[in-house]
Amino acid sequence: MSTKADGDRAVAERIHVLVTTNAPELAPKLWYGQPAYARKGKVVCFLRSGQDDQERYSTFGFTPEANLDDERGLWPTSYAVIELTDDAEQVIAELVQQAVR
Repeated sequence: MSTKADGDRAVAERIHVLVTTNAPELAPKLWYGQPAYARKGKVVCFLRSGQDDQERYSTFGFTPEANLDDERGLWPTSYAVIELTDDAEQVIAELVQQAVR
């Protein structure tokens, strides 16, 4: 039987691979006790566990250190994650690449 913790762990492990593959210059670290990825010591993106936060979903997000600024003046800084579909993985890969440009 799968548990919420198993799902969060699987998502965290897959996001780790996506981030380290698409932005190898980011260093894994803990941030508020949860996984994050930093450049020059400053967190660029992070994962918050839904289970740890007692929420129904985990959150993958970006700090102001990420280069996500959009010419429209509006862009998302975090995403709810329940499962990682191929499309979701593609979005994360593209955003992580953009965040470190």
